[in-house]
Amino acid sequence: MIITSENDLAGMRRASEAVALTLKEMRAYACAGMSTKELDNYGSQLLEKFGAKSAPYVTYQFPGYTCISINNEVCHGVPSANRIIREGDLLNIDVSAELDGYWSDNGGSFIVGRDIYQQTDLVETSREILRKAINAIKGGVKINEIGGLIESEAKKHGYKVIKNLGGHGLGRALHELPDAILNYRDRLDQRRFRKDTVVAIETFITTDSSWAVEAPDGFTLIGDKGGFSVQHEHTIIVTDGLPIILTEQNGIWD
Repeated sequence: MIITSENDLAGMRRASEAVALTLKEMRAYACAGMSTKELDNYGSQLLEKFGAKSAPYVTYQFPGYTCISINNEVCHGVPSANRIIREGDLLNIDVSAELDGYWSDNGGSFIVGRDIYQQTDLVETSREILRKAINAIKGGVKINEIGGLIESEAKKHGYKVIKNLGGHGLGRALHELPDAILNYRDRLDQRRFRKDTVVAIETFITTDSSWAVEAPDGFTLIGDKGGFSVQHEHTIIVTDGLPIILTEQNGIWD
């Protein structure tokens, strides 16, 4: 959506606060021995307190209220009472919701407990790539330049990007134009960011995979060549200078 009024801005801020603080509290609540369904139920309770509705549940009849992915799962992991979080797991939580007609989206990956699999650098690299990408966005910048920045920074650190996933516009729905804000430079894409547009910027950084493939459950996306995968995401408003980060309260950069 394009922000055209103070009401739009206030509505996006409220929706973004709901998803950001829900993500922050879910990250703090998660621990080894807990099922992903228990963690998801906690997220549902938090969203309900804000008066917000789970976006994937409403939009796609997703079998959960938040997406919780582990290790080689790139995104859209389905919460399950049988999926137990283990010490050292690389956990990704993605929270998106609708509140009073406005939609916001954010996500973050982190290590549960001790870094058994030595993936701290992967997580930190993804976080910093997201920061660099967001700081480079302003009205008039080519969308593919941000994709090129994300991929080049990942390669610099010895990592890969998922090429069939990316960020997207949102605001009055979960997914709006511009769609496919990819994690690599698509030279055929000549679109530019437009001032006052609301977009979700996502990094999908991996150790081994470059493509996300659908699991048998019809929702979870897994890296095609295995390894570990992380995602970090903020919802922002494009300006003539540094973007307004609507989901900054999620604490993924803390």
